[in-house]
Amino acid sequence: MNPRLIIFDCDGVLVDSEPISMSVLLGVITGAGGAVSEEAAYLHFLGRSMASVRAVLLSDFGFTVTEDHLLIARREMRRRFTEELQPMPGMADALRRLDMPCCVASSGTLERIRLSLATTGLLELLEPNLYSATMVERGKPAPDLFLHAARDMGAPPAACIVVEDSPAGVEAAKAAGMRVFGFTGGSHAGKAGLAAALAALGPDLVFDDMARLPELVARSGSQARAG
Repeated sequence: MNPRLIIFDCDGVLVDSEPISMSVLLGVITGAGGAVSEEAAYLHFLGRSMASVRAVLLSDFGFTVTEDHLLIARREMRRRFTEELQPMPGMADALRRLDMPCCVASSGTLERIRLSLATTGLLELLEPNLYSATMVERGKPAPDLFLHAARDMGAPPAACIVVEDSPAGVEAAKAAGMRVFGFTGGSHAGKAGLAAALAALGPDLVFDDMARLPELVARSGSQARAG
Protein backbone atom coordinates (compact mmCIF):
# COMPACT_ATOMS: atom_id res chain seq x y z
CA MET A 1 0.00 0.00 0.00
CA ASN A 2 1.33 3.46 -0.88
CA PRO A 3 2.34 5.53 2.16
CA ARG A 4 -0.21 8.14 3.23
CA LEU A 5 1.14 9.27 6.60
CA ILE A 6 4.60 9.75 8.12
CA ILE A 7 4.69 9.33 11.91
CA PHE A 8 7.74 10.81 13.62
CA ASP A 9 9.08 10.06 17.03
CA CYS A 10 10.28 13.34 18.56
CA ASP A 11 13.34 12.83 20.76
CA GLY A 12 16.31 11.60 18.77
CA VAL A 13 14.47 11.94 15.46
CA LEU A 14 13.04 15.44 15.04
CA VAL A 15 15.30 16.98 17.69
CA ASP A 16 18.74 15.94 18.92
CA SER A 17 17.62 15.74 22.53
CA GLU A 18 18.60 12.34 23.88
CA PRO A 19 22.04 13.27 25.29
CA ILE A 20 20.43 16.16 27.19
CA SER A 21 17.56 14.01 28.45
CA MET A 22 19.85 11.23 29.62
CA SER A 23 22.19 13.69 31.31
CA VAL A 24 19.33 15.26 33.24
CA LEU A 25 17.81 11.91 34.23
CA LEU A 26 21.14 10.46 35.39
CA GLY A 27 21.91 13.69 37.27
CA VAL A 28 18.65 13.45 39.21
CA ILE A 29 19.25 9.77 40.00
CA THR A 30 22.82 10.38 41.15
CA GLY A 31 21.80 13.42 43.17
CA ALA A 32 19.24 11.31 45.02
CA GLY A 33 21.78 8.61 45.86
CA GLY A 34 20.99 6.18 43.04
CA ALA A 35 23.41 4.65 40.55
CA VAL A 36 22.67 3.87 36.89
CA SER A 37 25.36 3.87 34.19
CA GLU A 38 24.91 5.76 30.94
CA GLU A 39 25.09 2.48 29.02
CA ALA A 40 22.32 0.96 31.15
CA ALA A 41 20.22 4.11 30.80
CA TYR A 42 20.29 4.00 27.01
CA LEU A 43 19.56 0.27 27.05
CA HIS A 44 16.60 0.44 29.40
CA PHE A 45 15.11 3.93 28.97
CA LEU A 46 15.53 5.07 25.36
CA GLY A 47 12.22 5.80 23.69
CA ARG A 48 10.09 5.00 26.73
CA SER A 49 7.63 7.15 28.64
CA MET A 50 8.48 8.46 32.09
CA ALA A 51 5.90 6.08 33.55
CA SER A 52 7.81 3.16 32.01
CA VAL A 53 11.16 4.59 33.11
CA ARG A 54 9.89 4.92 36.69
CA ALA A 55 8.71 1.32 36.66
CA VAL A 56 12.05 0.02 35.36
CA LEU A 57 14.04 2.11 37.83
CA LEU A 58 12.03 0.59 40.68
CA SER A 59 12.01 -3.02 39.47
CA ASP A 60 15.54 -3.27 38.05
CA PHE A 61 17.51 -0.72 40.05
CA GLY A 62 15.60 -0.38 43.31
CA PHE A 63 15.25 3.38 42.81
CA THR A 64 11.97 5.17 43.49
CA VAL A 65 11.29 8.26 41.39
CA THR A 66 9.34 10.70 43.55
CA GLU A 67 7.26 13.71 42.50
CA ASP A 68 10.10 15.93 43.78
CA HIS A 69 12.51 14.12 41.46
CA LEU A 70 10.15 14.70 38.53
CA LEU A 71 9.84 18.39 39.35
CA ILE A 72 13.63 18.80 39.46
CA ALA A 73 13.99 16.91 36.18
CA ARG A 74 11.32 18.98 34.41
CA ARG A 75 12.87 22.27 35.51
CA GLU A 76 16.38 21.23 34.46
CA MET A 77 15.12 19.77 31.19
CA ARG A 78 13.30 22.97 30.29
CA ARG A 79 16.37 25.07 31.08
CA ARG A 80 18.74 22.92 29.06
CA PHE A 81 16.35 22.45 26.13
CA THR A 82 15.87 26.21 25.92
CA GLU A 83 19.63 26.82 25.98
CA GLU A 84 21.01 23.82 24.06
CA LEU A 85 18.45 21.91 22.00
CA GLN A 86 18.94 21.71 18.23
CA PRO A 87 16.80 20.25 15.44
CA MET A 88 18.13 17.14 13.79
CA PRO A 89 20.31 18.29 10.86
CA GLY A 90 18.26 18.51 7.66
CA MET A 91 14.96 18.02 9.49
CA ALA A 92 13.15 21.23 8.56
CA ASP A 93 13.99 20.87 4.88
CA ALA A 94 12.93 17.22 4.88
CA LEU A 95 9.55 18.11 6.39
CA ARG A 96 8.98 20.78 3.75
CA ARG A 97 9.85 18.33 0.95
CA LEU A 98 7.58 15.49 2.10
CA ASP A 99 4.40 15.54 0.02
CA MET A 100 2.06 13.82 2.48
CA PRO A 101 0.67 14.44 5.97
CA CYS A 102 3.06 14.11 8.90
CA CYS A 103 2.51 13.83 12.63
CA VAL A 104 4.45 13.33 15.86
CA ALA A 105 3.91 10.36 18.21
CA SER A 106 6.20 10.67 21.22
CA SER A 107 6.64 9.10 24.63
CA GLY A 108 7.00 12.62 26.04
CA THR A 109 4.21 14.84 27.31
CA LEU A 110 2.52 17.32 24.98
CA GLU A 111 4.20 20.14 26.93
CA ARG A 112 7.62 18.64 26.28
CA ILE A 113 6.85 17.94 22.61
CA ARG A 114 5.76 21.53 22.04
CA LEU A 115 8.78 22.90 23.92
CA SER A 116 11.14 20.78 21.84
CA LEU A 117 9.55 21.73 18.53
CA ALA A 118 9.11 25.42 19.36
CA THR A 119 12.71 25.75 20.55
CA THR A 120 14.03 24.21 17.33
CA GLY A 121 11.69 26.02 14.91
CA LEU A 122 9.79 22.88 13.87
CA LEU A 123 6.47 23.45 15.64
CA GLU A 124 4.82 25.35 12.78
CA LEU A 125 5.65 22.47 10.41
CA LEU A 126 3.92 19.82 12.54
CA GLU A 127 1.27 21.37 14.79
CA PRO A 128 -1.52 20.45 15.48
CA ASN A 129 -0.68 16.83 14.65
CA LEU A 130 0.99 16.03 17.98
CA TYR A 131 0.34 12.80 19.91
CA SER A 132 1.70 11.86 23.33
CA ALA A 133 1.91 8.57 25.20
CA THR A 134 -0.21 10.27 27.86
CA MET A 135 -3.15 9.87 25.45
CA VAL A 136 -3.11 6.06 25.51
CA GLU A 137 -3.10 3.31 28.10
CA ARG A 138 0.19 1.71 27.11
CA GLY A 139 3.33 3.45 25.85
CA LYS A 140 5.97 2.07 23.50
CA PRO A 141 6.84 -0.77 22.85
CA ALA A 142 3.06 -1.34 22.79
CA PRO A 143 1.48 -0.18 19.49
CA ASP A 144 -1.25 1.92 21.12
CA LEU A 145 0.21 5.37 20.45
CA PHE A 146 0.96 4.77 16.78
CA LEU A 147 -2.47 3.22 16.21
CA HIS A 148 -4.13 6.17 17.96
CA ALA A 149 -2.24 8.69 15.82
CA ALA A 150 -3.01 6.85 12.58
CA ARG A 151 -6.69 6.53 13.45
CA ASP A 152 -6.97 10.23 14.31
CA MET A 153 -5.14 11.18 11.10
CA GLY A 154 -7.38 8.91 9.00
CA ALA A 155 -4.68 6.57 7.70
CA PRO A 156 -4.73 2.75 7.87
CA PRO A 157 -1.69 1.23 9.62
CA ALA A 158 -0.43 -0.39 6.40
CA ALA A 159 -0.23 3.09 4.81
CA CYS A 160 1.91 4.57 7.61
CA ILE A 161 5.68 4.95 7.81
CA VAL A 162 7.10 5.43 11.30
CA VAL A 163 10.50 7.12 11.75
CA GLU A 164 12.05 5.91 15.02
CA ASP A 165 15.43 5.88 16.76
CA SER A 166 14.69 3.52 19.65
CA PRO A 167 14.24 -0.25 19.85
CA ALA A 168 11.02 0.32 21.81
CA GLY A 169 9.69 2.52 19.02
CA VAL A 170 10.62 0.05 16.28
CA GLU A 171 8.90 -2.74 18.20
CA ALA A 172 5.80 -0.57 18.63
CA ALA A 173 5.63 0.28 14.92
CA LYS A 174 6.02 -3.34 13.87
CA ALA A 175 3.34 -4.40 16.37
CA ALA A 176 1.04 -1.76 14.85
CA GLY A 177 1.50 -3.25 11.38
CA MET A 178 3.31 -0.19 10.05
CA ARG A 179 6.47 0.22 8.02
CA VAL A 180 9.31 1.56 10.13
CA PHE A 181 12.49 3.41 9.21
CA GLY A 182 15.18 3.20 11.89
CA PHE A 183 17.10 6.46 12.27
CA THR A 184 20.67 6.45 13.57
CA GLY A 185 21.75 10.03 12.85
CA GLY A 186 21.37 11.46 16.35
CA SER A 187 24.42 12.38 18.42
CA HIS A 188 23.52 9.60 20.88
CA ALA A 189 23.54 6.83 18.27
CA GLY A 190 27.08 5.64 18.96
CA LYS A 191 26.74 5.55 22.75
CA ALA A 192 23.39 3.79 22.49
CA GLY A 193 24.64 1.24 19.92
CA LEU A 194 21.64 2.06 17.77
CA ALA A 195 22.82 0.74 14.42
CA ALA A 196 23.11 -2.83 15.69
CA ALA A 197 20.16 -2.62 18.08
CA LEU A 198 17.74 -1.37 15.42
CA ALA A 199 19.00 -3.65 12.66
CA ALA A 200 18.44 -6.66 14.92
CA LEU A 201 14.72 -5.83 15.08
CA GLY A 202 14.25 -5.95 11.30
CA PRO A 203 12.98 -2.47 10.38
CA ASP A 204 12.21 -1.80 6.72
CA LEU A 205 15.45 0.18 6.53
CA VAL A 206 18.02 1.96 8.67
CA PHE A 207 19.37 5.41 7.68
CA ASP A 208 21.44 8.15 9.30
CA ASP A 209 20.86 11.26 7.16
CA MET A 210 17.50 13.02 7.49
CA ALA A 211 18.04 14.81 4.17
CA ARG A 212 17.49 11.42 2.48
CA LEU A 213 14.07 10.84 4.04
CA PRO A 214 11.89 12.26 1.21
CA GLU A 215 13.78 10.11 -1.30
CA LEU A 216 13.42 7.01 0.90
CA VAL A 217 9.68 7.61 1.35
CA ALA A 218 9.22 8.06 -2.40
CA ARG A 219 11.17 4.87 -3.06
CA SER A 220 8.97 3.02 -0.57
CA GLY A 221 5.90 4.15 -2.48
CA SER A 222 7.40 3.01 -5.78
CA GLN A 223 8.15 -0.42 -4.34
CA ALA A 224 4.60 -0.67 -3.02
CA ARG A 225 3.18 0.12 -6.47
CA ALA A 226 5.54 -2.38 -8.12
CA GLY A 227 4.46 -5.06 -5.67
